[in-house]
Amino acid sequence: MTRSDPSSRKVLPRVLRAAVDADRDTVLSWRNHPEVRRVSLTTHVITASEHAAWWRAATADPDRRVLVFSGDDGVPAGVVIFDLRETPATWSFYLDVAGLGGGALLPAWLRLEDEAVRYAFGELGLDRLGGETLAWNTPVLALHRRFGFREIRRYERQVDGTAQTVVWTERGK
Repeated sequence: MTRSDPSSRKVLPRVLRAAVDADRDTVLSWRNHPEVRRVSLTTHVITASEHAAWWRAATADPDRRVLVFSGDDGVPAGVVIFDLRETPATWSFYLDVAGLGGGALLPAWLRLEDEAVRYAFGELGLDRLGGETLAWNTPVLALHRRFGFREIRRYERQVDGTAQTVVWTERGK
């Protein structure tokens, strides 16, 4: 048996980078897309001033990371947010639903989650990572399972005044 030449393997471009202020309005437009709001823990339309205040705080905080996800073509297509202020660290993400279109969403989801998990346990050096998903959002729960996350607990949480069941998923290194 011979080993394959490592130089012949396709090297995918780095797809996560630190967000910069020029990304702020683009990220807000992704966050306010109706499909993203529908699956979020806060479903109202985020105002520009509300987002700007969050952006300033999140990007200045050394215990948070706001990363922009780009596809293989280098075009920004989503955001990943890590919050290291609690144990375990938490994460969330959303994609440019309108820009990616139906056929590109699943591959982007898969790539984003793969890259985010690698970043969390590599670059950030985390031992555990957790997050919240609305219980009825079964496609995202299935995606998390595919990447080694497991359900730890379910609980009720108010989402814009309505009780929702939330699933806490977690993964170790």
